[in-house]
Amino acid sequence: MSPPKDALNTSPKSGRKHRGAATIHDVAKRAGVSPMTVSRVINGEKNVRETTRGAVMAAVKDLNYAPNPAARSLAGAEGARIGLLYSNPSAAYLSEFLVGALDESSRKSAQIMLEKCEITSAAAERAAVRKLIDGGVAGVILPPPVCESVDVLAELASAGLPAVAVATGRHAAGTSCVRINDFAAAHEMTNYLLGLGHTRVGFIKGHPNLTASTERERGFETALREAGIRLDKSLIVQGYFSYRSALDAAENLLARKSIPTAIFASNDDMAAAVVSVAHRKGLDVPRDLSVVGFDDTSIASTIWPELTTIRQPITAMAEIAVDLVVQAIRRRKSGVEAKPVDHLVTYSLVKRQSAAAPRAE
Repeated sequence: MSPPKDALNTSPKSGRKHRGAATIHDVAKRAGVSPMTVSRVINGEKNVRETTRGAVMAAVKDLNYAPNPAARSLAGAEGARIGLLYSNPSAAYLSEFLVGALDESSRKSAQIMLEKCEITSAAAERAAVRKLIDGGVAGVILPPPVCESVDVLAELASAGLPAVAVATGRHAAGTSCVRINDFAAAHEMTNYLLGLGHTRVGFIKGHPNLTASTERERGFETALREAGIRLDKSLIVQGYFSYRSALDAAENLLARKSIPTAIFASNDDMAAAVVSVAHRKGLDVPRDLSVVGFDDTSIASTIWPELTTIRQPITAMAEIAVDLVVQAIRRRKSGVEAKPVDHLVTYSLVKRQSAAAPRAE
């Protein structure tokens, strides 16, 4: 006979004093079965012998084991909830990312649970993670800029949930990542501008909290040094991956007596802002100023001139992230800990109308 539905709500007087103190592995050890069998019993699956079911439920009661929603969701990848924390200043980037995440989750019969994460304080970031955990997610996808939040990653690790960070500049130990080689991509774009004949190139950096920003700046500077061009630090200005931040950066670069002949912005939103400021100042792009970006989001092909940029396959990267989370959930269902994966995706340089040879003096 199957145990009553409220069998998990055991009295706090029996077993351990604090709910949730025991783990599924403790229950499995006490009952003499595998964690997978415990999961099957808790989730009401029928392909379990009654004697085994009875032993598991006795261990559950004795240990006062109470699985949280996330643990129950880990019972299988199909139908599992996958959390997605977002806080991206680029609407175009986020839109493409969501398309990939939703499409792949549909193919995997998983659900995407969105939660906005204000990266203003550690408390706000941890609260966003707790909200996802309380909603029963079995794994979490972290697009930029939350992909490298120390507090978010620490909270997820504490909860024991698998996470995949997307678009990090480097592989972070202990976390699966989906990324491109930002250094190589920025290096190639800079060499492209140098090959057109530009020697005075401005650079707008991305958010300082992200390793992708550091790697893109490093690729830019390395290409200049290799070409024997003196690095003018005054031509490197701070941006934050937002359109607004690049308006100020572009004003800085284009208000000089000797302006750069090309500007490399660390994402397309910022490159679009540079084009806008250039037009307002009566400069023709690319005749007076070449402008290039990074990401190849929709904005790159909807402004004029269309942007030369680095194509980062955002939609595909989101799909890969969902697949990696689902794999991690399945491994945990089998009682196997998933090892972190560093998945490197291929980028490409897309040549459009916003870059050309510098105008002759």
